[in-house]
Amino acid sequence: MSYKQNVAELIGNTDLLRIPSLSVLTGCEILVKCEFQNPGGSIKDRAALQMVKDAIESGELKQGMTIVEGTAGNTGIGLAVVAKALGYKMLTVMPKGQTPEKEKMIALHGSELMLVDPCPFANPNHFYHTARRLAEENNHYWWANQFENTSNAKAHYKHTGPEIWQQTEGKIDALVSVSGTGGTIGGTSCYLKEQKPDVQIWSVDPDGSGIYHYLKTGEYKAQGSSFTEGIGIMRTVANFAQAKIDKGITLPDQDLVTVSRAVRNNDGLVLGSSSALNLAGALFAAAKSGPGKTIVTFACDAGERSYSKLWNPEFLTEKGIRDDLETIEQMLERYRAMDEDVIVNVTRRG
Repeated sequence: MSYKQNVAELIGNTDLLRIPSLSVLTGCEILVKCEFQNPGGSIKDRAALQMVKDAIESGELKQGMTIVEGTAGNTGIGLAVVAKALGYKMLTVMPKGQTPEKEKMIALHGSELMLVDPCPFANPNHFYHTARRLAEENNHYWWANQFENTSNAKAHYKHTGPEIWQQTEGKIDALVSVSGTGGTIGGTSCYLKEQKPDVQIWSVDPDGSGIYHYLKTGEYKAQGSSFTEGIGIMRTVANFAQAKIDKGITLPDQDLVTVSRAVRNNDGLVLGSSSALNLAGALFAAAKSGPGKTIVTFACDAGERSYSKLWNPEFLTEKGIRDDLETIEQMLERYRAMDEDVIVNVTRRG
């Protein structure tokens, strides 16, 4: 008989899916890694498992302890899944204002949830500092510290990158990824660059995040605002510092809506906000790279977790965003016509 020993063993080995409509439209192979197939429903399951396994191995995390983490949602869900599978308790510290879907999912997976007021990172009451402080004050808590814990990037160096390399048989020209902690782009880019140094790593940023400005100027600066959650960094963290980035772009929320409706209607794929940003970034990379390329990105999670924002007509109307502003064909032509100056050409070597 062949079977898994626990639900945590279901994490990883996700499928690579061709997006027919965008592949035909661009003349490139547009492929997405289906991370919604993980048991916790997102790519963050990978980091959660690696961080917990490494902490157990090092002796930092012992039976009877509680895992605590500050998160915008998906890492908390992933850690809750892993915690229950391996026999630990979980406490998730999350800022108010995230989608209610994520709050419900964290509770559904058996984690205690602490909601805190959103505030700048410099504020000691920020969700990150709150989680750290709780762990420091309680010897029975272990803080996952997803931003600085490089087991996060290690998960993608050991597993995600090799899976993509095998699934594409090495025929990959570009990887496009958003950054939350930087673990995904950090670990995956390191592995792929070792196999094929000329693979192009594209960082795609939502409107208002500081990564694009940092790649361009060396300084983190917020400009605008986005309804995406858990994406974008305003400081250099250990996982993102590993990323080997060649090009950086920033795209508006309107483009997430346009591409998400296009692949829902044409391909039957319902995306969450970060996944839609990834796919818009892949379309941009295809527009600027020309036909014949193989471009891989991530469907970080499924659309259900973005129902109250990305898929909510009333919310989008409040934000001045329309479903029918332009077609996907018009969006591609706009990308092709955009000045090359909007792309930051920079290679980060850690």
